[in-house]
Amino acid sequence: MRPSSSRPVGALVPQALRAVRKGGRVVCGGIHMSDIPSFPYRLLWEERQLLSVANLTREDGLEFLRFIGEEPLAVAATTYPLDKANDALDDLRAGRLQGAAVLVP
Repeated sequence: MRPSSSRPVGALVPQALRAVRKGGRVVCGGIHMSDIPSFPYRLLWEERQLLSVANLTREDGLEFLRFIGEEPLAVAATTYPLDKANDALDDLRAGRLQGAAVLVP
């Protein structure tokens, strides 16, 4: 389904949620968008996310990509074995982590 104009079409959001994998994101990047129709909650199930970004232009995106290509990216992550997932949650809740907790099989 292609939009008939250059204006983002909210009706595509449920279709995008159906297509995205578990843990995936659907990002609405339009400054103006038609209404998103009602959709079943199961489309958000399995940690899917629906996000919006506002007031960004194509040039903003290109500038950001240039920046991250020139600047080192510092990522803080603590890994936990899958069977220690509750420990990871406890550490997150207690503020003992900086960055992300990553579960590994």
